[in-house]
Amino acid sequence: MTPFTIAIADAEIVALKSRLQHARFPDEVEDAGWDYGTSVPFLRRFVAYWGNAFDWRAAEARLNRYPQFTAMVDGEMVHFVHVRGKGANPVPVLLANGWPSNFVELLPLVDRLTAEVDGGSFDVIIPSLPGYGFSSRPTRKGMNLTQIGHLWAKLMQQLGHSRFLVSGSDLGGGAVLGLVRHYPERLLGAHYCNVFSGYPRPPEPTAEEVEYFRRVDHSSFVEGAYALLHGTKPTSLAVGLNDSPAGLAAWIIEKFHHWGDTGGDVESVFPFETLATLLSVYWFTETIGSSVRLYKEAFADQELLAPMPTHDVLQGVLVPAESDLPAPRAWGERNLQNLVHWNEARQGGHFPALEVPDVLAADIRAFHREIVSIGG
Repeated sequence: MTPFTIAIADAEIVALKSRLQHARFPDEVEDAGWDYGTSVPFLRRFVAYWGNAFDWRAAEARLNRYPQFTAMVDGEMVHFVHVRGKGANPVPVLLANGWPSNFVELLPLVDRLTAEVDGGSFDVIIPSLPGYGFSSRPTRKGMNLTQIGHLWAKLMQQLGHSRFLVSGSDLGGGAVLGLVRHYPERLLGAHYCNVFSGYPRPPEPTAEEVEYFRRVDHSSFVEGAYALLHGTKPTSLAVGLNDSPAGLAAWIIEKFHHWGDTGGDVESVFPFETLATLLSVYWFTETIGSSVRLYKEAFADQELLAPMPTHDVLQGVLVPAESDLPAPRAWGERNLQNLVHWNEARQGGHFPALEVPDVLAADIRAFHREIVSIGG
């Protein structure tokens, strides 16, 4: 394990500001709003903030408050945050994010989970996915979600955690499924933000499931082109996003606007400073290409959708707000064995650690209490 400190060179900061200050914006039809993609007036305001008012050095110092490390795991350099819990016998918990995010999303959970509450606390481990943030970018085909599950199991072993709790969302939830499939004996429990919508559909769905499938299909048609592009021709997209910070912002912020529980007002939930910090990590590490490439690897992951072997891992779900297509309980019970925790919070969208960190932290604690009460 090697301690890690973020330290971006001054020249890179200057170069980013210059690109932002010389950004070219497209035209758009009158009153387009967000219907055609990212609102251009909004993007102009954000790019002006990112290029002029945003203080990367202050953001860098905030990020460096959290103890960070790197470790070599199966030839991949893995970056991770590791913060010890207070009190006696903290429970290790691995937190896993998805796209279009990075480890920055999960940092609001650190203080909330490491604090001792009713005698309980957690050691928090937040690994950066391969190709995300400060982890290395895979150079070979096949670094998919199943393989990432293997990486996380080996990382936790290196950290001395023979058993641990795990919580994941989006692509991070896919890595959790890899852990459940291959390392059930290592897991105290598996917690998810929502239920994966892509499982095979049953011949006789419930009425709730029929309505859920209708919403998923509609969303896939009107919002899903990004995933097909990521999963088929990611490099063609990455060239533009890796060269233009304004383009990078447009591609990513549009997802925060639509997937977050924003009610159409992205700034009310995701402050510009938060978005600029997250985007700056993408920009300085040049990981937008490797991050979207994970979709292509996931689409080719034969194990991801294969029937899950019978296991005894206790599982729990935090159900999000309407913006993130909350799954009905019948869908969760159909696809997740040993489902012992189901919280219809309906708060926070696709990024609950940023949107409703108190709710997510409390839900992880509640899930762990249920595991203990069952004897897990």
